[in-house]
Amino acid sequence: MSYTESEIMEYIEDEDAKFIRLAFRDAYGVQKNISVMPTEIHKAFNSGVPINARAIRGFEGYKEPNLYLKPDPATMAVLPWRPDSGRVLRMFCDVCTADGEPYEADTRNILRTAVKKAESKGIEFKFGSEMEFYLFKLSDEGTPTTLPYDNAGYLDIAPLDRGENIRREICLTIEEMGLTPERSHHERGPGQNEIDFHYGKPMKAADQIITFKMVVSTIADRYGLYADFSPVPISNMPGNGYHINIFAHDKDGNDVAKYVAAGIIDKIKDITLFLNPTEASYARFGTCTAPDKVNWSRSSGSELMYIDDTMEKTRAELRSPDALSNPYIAYALLIHAGLYGVENNLSLPKEMEGEGNLLPKNRKEAMEYAEASSFVKSILPEAVIRAYLQ
Repeated sequence: MSYTESEIMEYIEDEDAKFIRLAFRDAYGVQKNISVMPTEIHKAFNSGVPINARAIRGFEGYKEPNLYLKPDPATMAVLPWRPDSGRVLRMFCDVCTADGEPYEADTRNILRTAVKKAESKGIEFKFGSEMEFYLFKLSDEGTPTTLPYDNAGYLDIAPLDRGENIRREICLTIEEMGLTPERSHHERGPGQNEIDFHYGKPMKAADQIITFKMVVSTIADRYGLYADFSPVPISNMPGNGYHINIFAHDKDGNDVAKYVAAGIIDKIKDITLFLNPTEASYARFGTCTAPDKVNWSRSSGSELMYIDDTMEKTRAELRSPDALSNPYIAYALLIHAGLYGVENNLSLPKEMEGEGNLLPKNRKEAMEYAEASSFVKSILPEAVIRAYLQ
């Protein structure tokens, strides 16, 4: 459901909301927030709530001491695990300068700019996500261990699968917050789970991922567990992927997903650093079913991109990203790469071709591709690129 500012103000009064969390992200997509009282929300909508810019990763180079958070009323959600009396609301915010202009390193604004460019070209993108995570036990002191919550395998059921109730609670909580989970199941690794989302417009899809990770971590903690989204939580076991499903059509309704897929394949090395931001990301490549080659196929396996053209709408599934990536940057780069494919009428290479065409082997190599890429520099501001090159 989408709300206006006046509806938010009315809701706060009618529903006895006592705290409003204003959420935003650093350059790496890690959620941050500041809580304000209801008396401050009008000020937040109009002039923004100040934050210390230099304390946020990726914002350190901003010349002024403060940036300002302006909430997007369309993103309002009630945090269901907080009390009914004295409710807590959450809204995602845009990061602005003192004069009210979007801050260039605000990755939500970077995605908004990409969507506007696609709209100007008559192309609409939609994204769906499939995200994996491990559940580990906590120690008696409440710190994470490497002991999986269960030893179940792919699509196992209870009692082997001990995460069934947790996944159900996650899905119901997310649904209560206005989002749309599709499927959930146990994955291949011990204690590994997956929850998939229906496709949506880019901004909503990115907001959904940030909300999802917050809910998973919160629900896991309530069960005395730790949710681990890192690329390789247990060596020699399946890593955590963040598979991104991509749909695209032009203003006449023509399916352009294959052109989009060709553009992404063409630019994938340039953008891998942002889809796989940590050194551990590259330990996942080439293991189990995680890709390490720049290729595609129509039969889902270990290829970079799986393309399903058997249905009415072509679905292109990118399988290299991991869950530590910033979804706003990821979707922005995929939109621009997809537009490159559409504008140049790029054709896909031969199916499963690319035996010697490998993804970057490590973070250093991915950094070199990104640093040399005029494509990346045309999309991301210097502050964001610098944050990832550190």
